[in-house]
Amino acid sequence: MKIVVSGTGYVGLVTAVCLAEKGNEVVCYDVVKEKIDMLNSGKSPIYEEHLEELMHKNKERITYTDDKVIAYKDADVIFIGVGTPEKKDGSANLEYIYKVADDIAENITKDCLVVIKSTVPIGTNYKVEKYITNKLDGKHKIEIASNPEFLAQGTAVRDTLEAQRIVIGTHSKWAEDTLKSIYSKFDKSVLVSTDINSAEMIKYASNDFLALKISYINEIANLCELVGANIEDVSKGMGLDSRIGNKFLNAGIGYGGSCFPKDTKALHTLANNLYDYELKTVKAAIEVNANQKLKLIRKARKYYETFNGLNVAVLGLAFKPNTDDLREAPSLVNIPIILEDGAHIKAYDPIGEKNYKKIYPTEIEYCNSVEETLKDTDICFIFTEWDFVKNMDINLYSKLMKKPIIIDGRNCYKLEDVKNKNILYESIGRDTINNL
Repeated sequence: MKIVVSGTGYVGLVTAVCLAEKGNEVVCYDVVKEKIDMLNSGKSPIYEEHLEELMHKNKERITYTDDKVIAYKDADVIFIGVGTPEKKDGSANLEYIYKVADDIAENITKDCLVVIKSTVPIGTNYKVEKYITNKLDGKHKIEIASNPEFLAQGTAVRDTLEAQRIVIGTHSKWAEDTLKSIYSKFDKSVLVSTDINSAEMIKYASNDFLALKISYINEIANLCELVGANIEDVSKGMGLDSRIGNKFLNAGIGYGGSCFPKDTKALHTLANNLYDYELKTVKAAIEVNANQKLKLIRKARKYYETFNGLNVAVLGLAFKPNTDDLREAPSLVNIPIILEDGAHIKAYDPIGEKNYKKIYPTEIEYCNSVEETLKDTDICFIFTEWDFVKNMDINLYSKLMKKPIIIDGRNCYKLEDVKNKNILYESIGRDTINNL
């Protein structure tokens, strides 16, 4: 069976490598020649733990190409794993999906199964099937199937190889049996087989529920600050209830990344625009998250009305640890405000720096260590809960900073560990420690 994966981003590349790890022969296709050249040299164009390791291990089973004729010739199953970014109106941009559909119609040489792994609005699979079928004009037959991904950046390889569930949406026994055969070696996963629209909805409903959960606990954290409660104790007490669970109950400065922001907006827009139905809970999650990203700036304004002339330390640029992804990262909301105020920013993120330099090549001083970042600064913002932040010597703040004011958006330290330090420490949903 020839399996083709179109797209070499988080979804496509991780899918291809993990399918190869399970013993399949895989062709990985992308239109960007630079990415294919990089992959053929053994380097991954994205940072993801264990990904390059598995690329090397399975190099005999994976072919990387930017030649669509070679890629799609004799394909039995084609997985589409390209991006569906957010449009200005909040809906999903399906441009890349339809570009792949064009390539499939023009280059397949026999009947095949087309599987959409990308997150797409409900009903998209059937539209793509009709689109490709019309373009083929009877030359070959294709059937569509939905197989949404449930990976998290930073743990994407593990999330795929040891998936809690694999969801497939089909409308024929042949398509169902084909996908069941491919996933037969993923024996640690529960396979959910359903219709195509339900499979598409499972993806959106899952992501939007997690986003809602994050926004809810952030609202509770904000109230905790007002009433004198501790959000960590509240989260622990809630999470011990098996009906609630302890996942996604860490208060902070909002969710980011490639999924939650666009998926909440896409489902809300779909319901509102096409069906005149407002998902009030999803709308609230979107609004709460946007407001939460500015939480640190509001806290900092209590100590400095303006950042003009200040040296500002920033620890963490990526939207979460163990990734170089900046999409919807809180740092991208806050840093422009700090720069516009006239501050000098010193930032440290060992993985995210490379991509951040594409946005701010000269406006920020990029540092090589925590010590270099903190030296002679007036305030420090923590945007990402990297291990190097959580495990650092807290005394470095008072030793190196001109004025050790730490505004922590990720609750990296226990209050008991900072209560006797010579610092001013503000976090989310907890008491302020002021020993200055």
